[in-house]
Amino acid sequence: MQEIQETIQKLRDYVHSRWTLSELHGIHHWDRVYANGQQLVTPDVDPVVVAFFAYLHDSCRTNDGYDTTHGARAAEWIDTLRDTYLKLLSGKQIEQLKEACRLHTTTLKTGDPTIDACFDADRLDLWRVEIIPDPEKLATEKGKQIASTTDYMALLNS
Repeated sequence: MQEIQETIQKLRDYVHSRWTLSELHGIHHWDRVYANGQQLVTPDVDPVVVAFFAYLHDSCRTNDGYDTTHGARAAEWIDTLRDTYLKLLSGKQIEQLKEACRLHTTTLKTGDPTIDACFDADRLDLWRVEIIPDPEKLATEKGKQIASTTDYMALLNS
C-alpha cells in the first residue's frame, strides 16, 4: 500500500504541474475529492480507483466553465499513463477509473460501487461553486448521508 500512496502523490504532483486553469477545478478541489472518496470507501469500493480518480477526473479540462468532454479526454489520457503512474493498477481498476472519469458529469449512478463512490466524491465538493449537494442526486448511501449531515452554509461562509 505504501507504493500505491507514493504513486498517488507522484501523480498528484505531475497533474498539478501541468495545470493551467484556475483553482476552481484544480489541486484544492482534487484534494477534497480525494478526502471525500476516502470517506466513501466500503468493502465493495476500491479505494485505489477512488484515489486516482480524484487527481485525474478534471485533469483534461480546457476551461473552468462548460466543458462537456473533459471526462472523456481524461479517460483517453489514462491510457497514456498505464506504463508509468498507473502501472500498479489492474486492468479492471484501469477500466473502472476510465469509466468513472468518462461518466462523472453525465451519469447519476452506474451500479458499480467503486464508480459511484467516485461520482459522489466529486459531487460532495459542489459547494465550492455554490451548489449544495442534493442527497437525492448522489449515487451511494454514504454519499447521501454525508450530504444530509454536512453544514454547507458554514463551508460557503468560510
